[in-house]
Amino acid sequence: MTQKTTPATPTAAADQTSQNIDAVRDFYAREHEKVTASQRLLERTSLLLGQPACPGIILGFVALWMLVNLLLPRWHIAAFDAPPFPWLQGIVGLSALLTAAIVLARQNRLAGLAEKRAHLELKVNLLTEQKVAKLIHLVEELRIDLPDVPNRHDANAVAMQESMNPDSVLATLDEARSPQERLKP
Repeated sequence: MTQKTTPATPTAAADQTSQNIDAVRDFYAREHEKVTASQRLLERTSLLLGQPACPGIILGFVALWMLVNLLLPRWHIAAFDAPPFPWLQGIVGLSALLTAAIVLARQNRLAGLAEKRAHLELKVNLLTEQKVAKLIHLVEELRIDLPDVPNRHDANAVAMQESMNPDSVLATLDEARSPQERLKP
């Protein structure tokens, strides 16, 4: 007894597309909920530091600091940070250290998210490969069963019916890498 299936309708395809979009949206919402308040503050700061105006603001601050400290003695007021501007150097050094830490914290979180996304993509690709192998197998069975189609051996179709073993693919890729690439994580 054969089971008759109906072709996918545009609404079914739209429903599946909506489900996929919702799944991706839910994934990002769950990841967003995992972010702590301090991480959010770091990321907002990182976004501000990444604005094109930020280097201009920093250069303006440094220029203003130096200008004020050079002009104050002309008005007979002691400079609060005389050349070579040790306080300015300390402030700029501390700012650079904090900026690097903020950027690294954000990059670490985004790298973890990218790793999760890549892992999910790998799973989907492996599942898709298995489904395609099954489809090829079914098409070959159908071709053999059809009376009007002459039977012939198709070595490519036979080979594609077999699902790939992910471990053997990874081993082959590792063997193809150069010794220097193998040292990289």
